[in-house]
Amino acid sequence: MHIQSEPGRRKFGGALFATALIAMMGYLSFAALQGEHGLFRLFQIEAQEAKLRGELAALKSERAAIENKTRRLSDRSLDLDLLDEQARKVLSLARTDEILIP
Repeated sequence: MHIQSEPGRRKFGGALFATALIAMMGYLSFAALQGEHGLFRLFQIEAQEAKLRGELAALKSERAAIENKTRRLSDRSLDLDLLDEQARKVLSLARTDEILIP
């Protein structure tokens, strides 16, 4: 003989399963968006990467300018105009026929 379950009990089990399933889907959706490895964190990291790449490009450009200046002031290829400019800047020197503008 087959025993049938009560109709109210079957509805309660289905509702409990549906509630648990919805709760799990909500949690997983939240974790996928807001979690440590979620989409919003990915967007933050990509924005930070773009900012750092810009800073890197600026620093490389600045380094290239400094290397150029250093090369021009080296013993092998001395740029007298640059040397004169640097000496005036560092020592605050001027010729007698020049007018200084601060």
